[in-house]
Amino acid sequence: MQFADSLVLDAPKRTRDGFLAVRAKAARAGVYDYGATEVGGIERGFKASDTVKVYRPADEVFAADSVASFLAKPVTNDHPAEAVTADNWKQHARGVNMGALRDGDYLAFDLVIMDGALIADIDAGKRELSNGYSCTLDWGAGVTDAGLKYDAIQRNIRGNHIAVVDKGRAGPECQIQKDSIGGKRWSNCDANPLAISGLNEGYKMKITLDGVQVTLTDASEVQAAFDKIKADAVAASESATAALADEKAKVATLTAEKTALEAKVTANDAVDLDKLVADRAALVAKAKSLKPDLVVDGKSADEIRKEIVLAALGDDAKDFDAAQITAAFAVISKDAKADDKKVVPLNPTVRNTDGADAVATIRAARYA
Repeated sequence: MQFADSLVLDAPKRTRDGFLAVRAKAARAGVYDYGATEVGGIERGFKASDTVKVYRPADEVFAADSVASFLAKPVTNDHPAEAVTADNWKQHARGVNMGALRDGDYLAFDLVIMDGALIADIDAGKRELSNGYSCTLDWGAGVTDAGLKYDAIQRNIRGNHIAVVDKGRAGPECQIQKDSIGGKRWSNCDANPLAISGLNEGYKMKITLDGVQVTLTDASEVQAAFDKIKADAVAASESATAALADEKAKVATLTAEKTALEAKVTANDAVDLDKLVADRAALVAKAKSLKPDLVVDGKSADEIRKEIVLAALGDDAKDFDAAQITAAFAVISKDAKADDKKVVPLNPTVRNTDGADAVATIRAARYA
């Protein structure tokens, strides 16, 4: 986890070469407040609006390896967007930390600022400072010997740079003092850590683009992520275009089939209609021959057949389904002709010209 502390440059002096030399109280032990989003508290169950209490024990602040880690580290003009390394030192360094030591409850630095532009900024009022360092957070609630509650402990503090900033976390009282008494006056500033939101592993801010974790300070990773997003979008577009073309082809095929079927139906309409008229006329003629007073207007063919069958068989046919009605009508009307003058009585004893008992035949067909 990467952090930034506010500190103070006090009693600056000019060297013979025009460099700015100053000693600064840099840090102290204590419990400091952070926003939950600054220190990864959301992943630990904190709300974005919550304050996380972080404890910096004296044995961590003043540990030999922690103090030594700030030696020879560069002074920068504002915080760079990446950790300062040998690869980018020339780009970011404006001075150097020449010494680090414990001074009472404080860790103090001896800084030399060598860049004329930054020195001019300091003379113009850019006086506050902020340490840049990494550490690990040991999560777990507790209480210090002084009775202060905390949510996590900073451990393994390692310095990276010291930045001159317009506004540090500790406020305007933590700034370079123009005047000093005998060059020994130090500002009474409590360095208050300022976490840089989302940074870890050497100021490498990571976000997720389309499922790919990207380091914002790594141009190649960012470009690769956007290239992937673009390629995925192009592939999705091409796939959608191909699918649309397939659907259009299916619609064209169905349209052609519909046109052909409509043409076929139109061609057959006259033939089918003539057949329907002829079939209807033959049915009506047979029915009338069996029951002259039969009214056929407004009745379907099935209704006409059913009326003839019921008239012939009575209750025996009341539960007949459509298929049985059709079969019974075929038997009853087998020898009926439209020009017959003789009407066959419709009663249970009717017999056809072959001498078969129509009722028996129909009943046999019903219960087969």
